[in-house]
Parts: sequence; C-alpha cells; structure tokens
Amino acid sequence: MNCLRRGIDVNLPCSKPILLVLFVLALLLVDTPGYGQLEFEREPINYSIATPHDSVAKLKKSIDAGELTLPYDAEQGYLPALMEYLQVPASSQTLVFSQTSLQRHRISPRTPRALYFNDDIYLGWVQQGDVVEISAVDPQLGAVFYTVDQNDKSRAVISRQTDHCLLCHASSHTQRIPGHIMRSVYSDARGLPVFSSGTYRTDDSSPFSERWGGWYVTGTHGKQRHMGNVVVDSANGSESLDVDAGANVTDLSAHINTSRYLTPDSDIVALMVLGHQVSVHNHIAAANFSGRITERDAVVMNQALERLLDFESDSTQRRYASTAEKLVEALLMVDEHQLTEPIAGTTTFADDFAARGPFDSQGRSLRQFDLASRLFRYPCSFLIYSEAFDGLPDRVRAQVYQRLWEILTGEDQSEPFAHLSPADRQSILEILCETKKGLPKSWIRPVTTATSH
Repeated sequence: MNCLRRGIDVNLPCSKPILLVLFVLALLLVDTPGYGQLEFEREPINYSIATPHDSVAKLKKSIDAGELTLPYDAEQGYLPALMEYLQVPASSQTLVFSQTSLQRHRISPRTPRALYFNDDIYLGWVQQGDVVEISAVDPQLGAVFYTVDQNDKSRAVISRQTDHCLLCHASSHTQRIPGHIMRSVYSDARGLPVFSSGTYRTDDSSPFSERWGGWYVTGTHGKQRHMGNVVVDSANGSESLDVDAGANVTDLSAHINTSRYLTPDSDIVALMVLGHQVSVHNHIAAANFSGRITERDAVVMNQALERLLDFESDSTQRRYASTAEKLVEALLMVDEHQLTEPIAGTTTFADDFAARGPFDSQGRSLRQFDLASRLFRYPCSFLIYSEAFDGLPDRVRAQVYQRLWEILTGEDQSEPFAHLSPADRQSILEILCETKKGLPKSWIRPVTTATSH
C-alpha cells in the first residue's frame, strides 16, 4: 500500500496493523456529530429507519390493522381515548403557556397546552389543535415522536415524526440524541419567549427560582419562589418578572377557563416528577446509544487488529465506565436541589403516583415522596424499573449495577454521593433487592449495613 497516499511519513516503517488502525479510526470519525451526519442515524442505532416497539407503535399497529378503534370526543378529540388506552392519568396534567412547541400558534396564557404523562408516555393537547402530540419511550430508540390527526373523526391516524421534531428534540438540550425537553423561559403576555433574557433546562438540579417560567403551577411551596404563573414585559424581560404574584397559587380560574381541560390544575408535584423523569429518560437513552456504539467500535477495532471480538481494551472499558457513571449519577439524583420548605400539590397526583409501587416487605417504595427537603423519600429513580433501563446493553447495565452496589453498600464514599446518608443507602439497597427483577446474582445475598465499610 502506498503510505504517501495515506498521509503517513514515508520515512517511517509502514506496517499492516498501523494502516488498519488508521483506516478504522478514519471510518469511526466520519459522520459523527462533529463531522456531519448524526451518530444516531448510523449503525447500530439507525434511529429514523428503525422499527420502534414502544406502546404507541403497538397501538398504531392495532389501529392500522383494523383490530382497534379509538372513540372521538367532541371536546378533546382522541385525547381521552389515548389516555385510557395508554393508562395516562388525568392527575398528571401540567399546563404550559409559552409558545415553545409544535402548535405554538394556538398556545397563549389564555389557552395553554396541556401535558399528560406516565412512566413512558407524554401526551400534548391544545385547544382546537390539529393533532395530539405524543412522545413515547422506546427501549432501544429513546424518545419516539408521533402525532394523532384530530381532524379525522372517522378513525385515529397515528403518524411517526422524525425530521421536524428532531430539530429541537435532538439538540444540546437532549445530549444530542432524540430526547425530551423541559424548559423554563421568560414568556410575554402573548406567550412568546423572551429569549434575550435566557432560558433554563429543568431537572433535579435546577434551582427552584429558575423553574417553570412559561408554565402554570398549582400548589404551595412557602417562601420558595419560582417563575411560573406570570408573564414579563417584552422590553424589560427578566427584570419585570413578579415572582411573588405567581407564588402559592391554588386556583387558575383567574388566568384560564379551566373547564376546557380535564382538570383545573397544573400540579406542582407533577411538574417536579416531570422534570426528573424527562432528564433520566434522556440519560438512559444516551447510555443505550453510547454503549451500543462503543460495542460497535470495539468489534471493528478488534477485527482490524485480529484480536478476539470480545476483547476489551482499556479505552473501551473507560468508555463503558464513563457511560454508566453518568447514568448512575442521574438515577441517584446527584446535585439535586434541596427544598427549604414543604411542597404540596392540588390534585391526587402524589397519592396516585406513590400508590403504584412496587413495595418491599416493609411497605417502602422508590415512588414515595419526601417533598420537605427533596423530591423522593428514597433518592433512587423509579425509572430503574422501566423497560428502557432493562433494555440497556448488557455491558452498560452490568457496570451500572456494579457502581450502584459499591455506592449503596458504602464502599464508595466519594463526594458526588455524599447526599446519600447511610440510612438512605441501606433503604434503597433493601428496596431494590426485594423489588427489582434481574439484579446480578452477587446482589442476592444478606444485606449488610451501609455503615460497615
């Protein structure tokens, strides 16, 4: 092979392994996010052309085959039927009035967009909207986007959306993968975001004072202040935000005609859970994609160097470890913002959510709330029970379990996990050992106290 054509110094010896490695590296760099085509549109993800297997995809298949018909409601179109079939509770309703979504021209502080969710489905509905917007969590593809035509009353037409939705939902807000977004903005009286004043991503770490701009919020939170329930003057932006006027609101009738919605609320606890699970869903999807891409790259490199296909180099091991660590930190709610006063919602959402369990023999569950100093009583995400978590690549999931064991048994006392008291670690470990299916065999043994290390 001509070394000069490959850009290699002709004065250096040119060996086959070196050339193969350089060639493989060139292949791996082509069309990555920094070089062109998005990585998730390549093997092994193939996001846009892959067949999804989420619950909405299964619903679509049944409808298209004529096996199922969704009834049409005169007020909300297909929304009530979708919620019933997909088991999305009305108490999860949150209302966003900033024009930051697909049907922005129909959204305003008088006509907010309603969002409803369960563990793996998000539904968006606007008054007189053309479609119901759906985001579903697929175990292998992360967020998959659909619309349901509200103008066809004879049958529900579900369409998968890719390019249009990915303009926003595969950006820096979602770790550059197809994901979900929850943002806080300064919104004017028309619902237009005043982007010159900045925006905030909302997750567990978000300061309370930066949450829910452009959203309605019902519930009490004491002296803590958020950005919800109020608008700003376009000219003055953030300086005109009256946070006191939006605090501790329990009735939205002065703002909107609540009879147009399934409930009159935008529950603060539902908003907090929404921010948590949007972030964790994105972390799970990112770990899935990263793990599969790491495996692909390792196989290609091993073939090039004529090594065993399952050989793991130090670089490959570091990639798996880094991927798992980011997910572990999300699951254990590292850097969660601490509450200074109790939170209380205005609906049955908190009770409905907590009642779903699963519970251990002591009646404990990862769904139980704290709402005095933090969101959950036991700070480990309930999404560890999800199909998306179970669908992680084996190598990534094993690394996550290993790190969880080290942290929860107290072997790892490092600073990122200092928010977990010995009692927290012990409780989470015991709950998982009794309620989480598929744990490594090394977990199935008598649990010692987290303080014994």
